[in-house]
Amino acid sequence: MASDSGPYLLPRHLAVGTLILISAIFATNHVAARVAFDDGAGVLLGVACRAGASLAALLCIVLWRRQSLGLPAGLAPWQALLGLLLALQSFCLYSAVARIPVALALLINSLFPLLFALLTWAFGGQRPSRRASLLMGLILLGLALVLDLPGLLGNDDPLGLRWVEGVLLAFGSASFFACALWITEHRLATLAGPVRSLYTILIVFCAMLAAGAAEFMPDGMRTPDSPVGWIALAALSLCYTTGFCTLFILMPRLDMARNAPVMNAEPVASLALGWLILDQAFDGRQLLGGLIVLSCIVILAYSRRR
Repeated sequence: MASDSGPYLLPRHLAVGTLILISAIFATNHVAARVAFDDGAGVLLGVACRAGASLAALLCIVLWRRQSLGLPAGLAPWQALLGLLLALQSFCLYSAVARIPVALALLINSLFPLLFALLTWAFGGQRPSRRASLLMGLILLGLALVLDLPGLLGNDDPLGLRWVEGVLLAFGSASFFACALWITEHRLATLAGPVRSLYTILIVFCAMLAAGAAEFMPDGMRTPDSPVGWIALAALSLCYTTGFCTLFILMPRLDMARNAPVMNAEPVASLALGWLILDQAFDGRQLLGGLIVLSCIVILAYSRRR
């Protein structure tokens, strides 16, 4: 219903369906990134393409809304830190996607609500309840199943270096994103969302270009080896920009306080797309672990919004 005190909210089924569609678009972005990386494209180039396309689209939105780009006094350092954290998060997540199955990387990255809750508690916020602590324990148990730790512990073969790197990078992505959420909520809450997002993506874009120019990562700005890689780069840029802008524009009508946990459908969508496009599959025990992780995260998220 329309309201004088707020924007028109979409019916619940339309809002949930829209968020599922957005999650699928974001998942497609990560699958396309893996295709580009497998074709020789550098991780820094992938993040730069994604950030550049999003920056152009977001700048158009800000100019269309005629919003001021000024930063209130004292917020510039926090805005810079937020941008750097998101740059590190993007780099870690794409680096993980390049090493391990896409669904696994996104599932580990989806631990950020748990890390955010712990970070908030560490900085003087509310202590997690007994129920939340139990859910966190179940999340870790589910993650152990997804990583197939029981099978790995009973196997004498050493873990592949790329597998270990991918898991650590995905966890780093979740950690950086949790820190970014804390800064957004506790230091930049008064800054208009479009302005904050614009400066954040601008910093991410500039950070990737600077890292590439400084040769921070070998072959980080390497171009794809074939047209397939270029098409994948275009697809990841288009999908991320489409998902980001759609979420950004429709967010006031999606009742995010109630429906945000639906966004955890992204790992599920990436699992299906990874199987169809990349031939990446999981066994029954790993699928059970993924179900436990996602279910507990959704319950935890809904509990925080009551």
